[in-house]
Amino acid sequence: MSKFRKDDKKELPPVSTASLPDIVFMLLFFFMVSTTMREVTLKVKMTAPQATELSKLEKKSLVSYIYVGPPHQQYASKYGTAPRVQLNDQFANVDDIPDFITVEREAREEAEVPQMITSLKVDEFTKMGIVNDIKLELRRVSARNINYSARKKVEL
Repeated sequence: MSKFRKDDKKELPPVSTASLPDIVFMLLFFFMVSTTMREVTLKVKMTAPQATELSKLEKKSLVSYIYVGPPHQQYASKYGTAPRVQLNDQFANVDDIPDFITVEREAREEAEVPQMITSLKVDEFTKMGIVNDIKLELRRVSARNINYSARKKVEL
Protein backbone atom coordinates (compact mmCIF):
# COMPACT_ATOMS: atom_id res chain seq x y z
CA MET A 1 0.00 0.00 0.00
CA SER A 2 1.02 3.49 -0.59
CA LYS A 3 1.58 5.87 2.10
CA PHE A 4 -0.22 9.23 2.14
CA ARG A 5 1.28 12.02 4.07
CA LYS A 6 0.61 15.70 4.39
CA ASP A 7 3.34 17.97 3.31
CA ASP A 8 3.26 21.04 5.54
CA LYS A 9 6.12 22.63 3.71
CA LYS A 10 4.06 23.71 0.65
CA GLU A 11 3.70 27.46 0.09
CA LEU A 12 0.74 29.38 -1.23
CA PRO A 13 1.10 30.45 -4.85
CA PRO A 14 1.86 34.18 -5.29
CA VAL A 15 -1.01 36.57 -6.13
CA SER A 16 -1.10 37.37 -9.81
CA THR A 17 -0.59 41.06 -10.53
CA ALA A 18 -1.11 40.77 -14.27
CA SER A 19 -4.41 42.72 -14.19
CA LEU A 20 -3.15 45.43 -11.85
CA PRO A 21 -2.07 47.88 -14.62
CA ASP A 22 -5.50 47.53 -16.23
CA ILE A 23 -7.21 48.44 -12.98
CA VAL A 24 -4.90 51.39 -12.36
CA PHE A 25 -5.46 52.82 -15.85
CA MET A 26 -9.21 52.29 -15.58
CA LEU A 27 -9.30 54.28 -12.31
CA LEU A 28 -7.06 56.97 -13.78
CA PHE A 29 -9.30 57.29 -16.83
CA PHE A 30 -12.42 57.48 -14.63
CA PHE A 31 -11.03 60.33 -12.53
CA MET A 32 -9.77 62.21 -15.60
CA VAL A 33 -13.21 62.08 -17.19
CA SER A 34 -15.29 62.83 -14.10
CA THR A 35 -13.18 65.64 -12.62
CA THR A 36 -13.67 69.24 -13.70
CA MET A 37 -10.81 71.66 -13.44
CA ARG A 38 -11.45 75.05 -11.93
CA GLU A 39 -10.56 77.70 -14.47
CA VAL A 40 -10.28 80.66 -12.13
CA THR A 41 -9.43 80.93 -8.46
CA LEU A 42 -11.86 83.39 -6.94
CA LYS A 43 -10.21 86.12 -4.94
CA VAL A 44 -13.45 88.00 -4.31
CA LYS A 45 -16.45 86.97 -2.25
CA MET A 46 -19.21 86.03 -4.64
CA THR A 47 -22.79 85.49 -3.57
CA ALA A 48 -24.92 85.63 -6.68
CA PRO A 49 -28.16 87.60 -6.39
CA GLN A 50 -31.47 85.78 -6.66
CA ALA A 51 -33.61 85.98 -9.79
CA THR A 52 -36.89 84.50 -10.97
CA GLU A 53 -36.40 84.37 -14.76
CA LEU A 54 -33.19 82.51 -15.59
CA SER A 55 -31.88 80.87 -18.74
CA LYS A 56 -28.86 78.63 -19.29
CA LEU A 57 -26.05 79.56 -21.63
CA GLU A 58 -25.66 77.35 -24.68
CA LYS A 59 -21.92 77.64 -25.37
CA LYS A 60 -19.98 78.31 -22.19
CA SER A 61 -16.72 78.31 -24.13
CA LEU A 62 -17.68 81.70 -25.62
CA VAL A 63 -18.22 83.34 -22.23
CA SER A 64 -15.74 85.71 -20.59
CA TYR A 65 -16.29 86.27 -16.88
CA ILE A 66 -15.80 89.46 -14.89
CA TYR A 67 -16.04 88.98 -11.12
CA VAL A 68 -16.92 91.86 -8.81
CA GLY A 69 -17.08 91.76 -5.03
CA PRO A 70 -15.17 92.44 -1.83
CA PRO A 71 -11.80 90.67 -1.57
CA HIS A 72 -11.52 87.51 0.52
CA GLN A 73 -10.13 87.81 4.04
CA GLN A 74 -6.58 86.93 2.99
CA TYR A 75 -6.49 89.81 0.45
CA ALA A 76 -8.39 92.35 2.56
CA SER A 77 -5.25 93.71 4.24
CA LYS A 78 -3.70 94.55 0.87
CA TYR A 79 -6.76 95.56 -1.18
CA GLY A 80 -9.22 96.73 1.48
CA THR A 81 -12.87 95.76 1.83
CA ALA A 82 -14.34 97.82 -1.02
CA PRO A 83 -15.63 95.83 -4.02
CA ARG A 84 -12.90 94.99 -6.53
CA VAL A 85 -12.87 93.73 -10.11
CA GLN A 86 -11.24 90.37 -10.84
CA LEU A 87 -10.29 89.42 -14.40
CA ASN A 88 -9.12 85.81 -14.70
CA ASP A 89 -6.88 85.26 -11.66
CA GLN A 90 -5.90 88.88 -11.00
CA PHE A 91 -7.37 91.94 -9.40
CA ALA A 92 -7.79 94.71 -11.93
CA ASN A 93 -9.13 98.21 -12.38
CA VAL A 94 -12.12 99.11 -14.50
CA ASP A 95 -9.66 100.66 -16.98
CA ASP A 96 -8.14 97.20 -17.63
CA ILE A 97 -11.38 95.77 -19.02
CA PRO A 98 -10.85 96.88 -22.67
CA ASP A 99 -7.48 95.10 -22.74
CA PHE A 100 -9.07 91.99 -21.21
CA ILE A 101 -11.82 91.93 -23.86
CA THR A 102 -9.26 92.43 -26.64
CA VAL A 103 -7.18 89.49 -25.41
CA GLU A 104 -10.31 87.33 -25.14
CA ARG A 105 -11.30 88.21 -28.71
CA GLU A 106 -7.86 87.40 -30.07
CA ALA A 107 -8.00 83.98 -28.42
CA ARG A 108 -11.17 83.09 -30.37
CA GLU A 109 -11.72 82.36 -34.02
CA GLU A 110 -13.03 85.23 -36.10
CA ALA A 111 -16.44 83.59 -36.63
CA GLU A 112 -16.95 83.19 -32.87
CA VAL A 113 -16.20 86.81 -31.93
CA PRO A 114 -19.75 88.16 -32.60
CA GLN A 115 -21.20 85.36 -30.44
CA MET A 116 -18.98 86.14 -27.43
CA ILE A 117 -20.77 86.90 -24.17
CA THR A 118 -19.40 88.86 -21.24
CA SER A 119 -20.85 87.54 -18.00
CA LEU A 120 -20.82 89.76 -14.95
CA LYS A 121 -20.65 87.78 -11.72
CA VAL A 122 -21.36 90.46 -9.16
CA ASP A 123 -21.80 90.00 -5.43
CA GLU A 124 -25.36 90.74 -4.36
CA PHE A 125 -24.29 93.51 -1.94
CA THR A 126 -22.12 95.40 -4.44
CA LYS A 127 -23.25 98.92 -5.34
CA MET A 128 -24.33 99.56 -8.92
CA GLY A 129 -21.77 102.35 -9.46
CA ILE A 130 -18.93 99.93 -10.24
CA VAL A 131 -21.25 97.84 -12.42
CA ASN A 132 -22.18 100.93 -14.45
CA ASP A 133 -18.48 101.78 -14.87
CA ILE A 134 -17.84 98.24 -16.15
CA LYS A 135 -20.76 98.49 -18.56
CA LEU A 136 -19.42 101.79 -19.92
CA GLU A 137 -16.00 100.23 -20.54
CA LEU A 138 -17.62 97.26 -22.27
CA ARG A 139 -19.65 99.61 -24.44
CA ARG A 140 -16.46 101.44 -25.48
CA VAL A 141 -14.97 98.21 -26.88
CA SER A 142 -18.29 97.14 -28.48
CA ALA A 143 -18.81 94.19 -26.15
CA ARG A 144 -22.56 94.63 -26.00
CA ASN A 145 -23.58 91.02 -25.39
CA ILE A 146 -23.69 91.04 -21.57
CA ASN A 147 -25.42 88.79 -19.08
CA TYR A 148 -25.67 88.80 -15.32
CA SER A 149 -25.09 85.61 -13.37
CA ALA A 150 -27.68 84.82 -10.72
CA ARG A 151 -29.08 81.96 -8.72
CA LYS A 152 -32.66 80.77 -8.77
CA LYS A 153 -34.89 82.46 -6.24
CA VAL A 154 -36.12 80.11 -3.56
CA GLU A 155 -39.81 80.69 -2.93
CA LEU A 156 -41.11 79.89 0.52
